[in-house]
Amino acid sequence: MTRDGVAGLICVALALALWVLSRGLPQSTLVPIGPDYYPRFVIVIMGFLAALLIVTDVLGKRKKTAAGPAAAKVPADFSRNYPLVGATFAIFALYVAALPFAGYRVATFLFVAALQSVFERPPGARRWAFLLFAALVSALLSHLVFESYLSVLLPRGRWTGF
Repeated sequence: MTRDGVAGLICVALALALWVLSRGLPQSTLVPIGPDYYPRFVIVIMGFLAALLIVTDVLGKRKKTAAGPAAAKVPADFSRNYPLVGATFAIFALYVAALPFAGYRVATFLFVAALQSVFERPPGARRWAFLLFAALVSALLSHLVFESYLSVLLPRGRWTGF
């Protein structure tokens, strides 16, 4: 089993432990989706993806051994991109720090726009406009879903007031 399979096993074990711990969360008697729903939903998704990682690792290992040792070499273009990972963590840290000052809508718009531009820099003005439009839609849509539909209070900005 490779590192991916081991990571999958660790994540499955973690998901099971978190599932057991989530049984202590309060259940809502008024609405069908209470405070226990979303953590459990994320835990189930995590467990499923971890199990999928294990299966892919096992099946991938079988295919490599069937194809011979030459097929087991990883091409150079699959090298890890550590600066991109570091930039993602930095942008997320700035997003969390900006939430109390700029508010959810503004900070989320800036976060999504910055993250998209770091992942793939738009080549022209038209792509930049689409990137900003997608960031605006994702910020407003997530605000609408969480605050209006689910009644979750999102951070208001000290600078913006909304």
